[in-house]
Amino acid sequence: MRWLFFALMLFAALPAHAVQPDEILDDPKLEARAREIGKELRCLVCQNQSIDDSDADLARDLRVLVRERLVEGDSNQEVIDYVVSRYGDFVLLNPPFKLKTYALWFGPGILILFGIGTVFLFFRRRSTNDAPVGQKTLSAAEKERLARLLDEDDR
Repeated sequence: MRWLFFALMLFAALPAHAVQPDEILDDPKLEARAREIGKELRCLVCQNQSIDDSDADLARDLRVLVRERLVEGDSNQEVIDYVVSRYGDFVLLNPPFKLKTYALWFGPGILILFGIGTVFLFFRRRSTNDAPVGQKTLSAAEKERLARLLDEDDR
């Protein structure tokens, strides 16, 4: 029984291949090229899956587009360039390192550093505002007012 559970968990951990039978090309070489290209293109709906792993309608449309371009005789790079020209560098799972993609490359790190800095400043300011009572000095007016309040309580 444990082996069956382990086998099911292992099967669930494998990537889903969403390519439908009606999408598969008759030529095995073209299909292999289409799969290779599909692994490089991001599903714009799921964002962390390739178009071959995504069940989204847009991913299906992109898979069909890739296969159509290959049947027309485009090279792998021409197909990728065509898809990038329509959807931008974000469609690539590994976008190129250039000025337009700096946000994709550095954005997450900058956000994490900003968050850490914010937390650090929050706790730093909080600790300076929480000085022990004995270390705080009262002005002459505050001392006088405190004395009056204490005298009123004694009566």
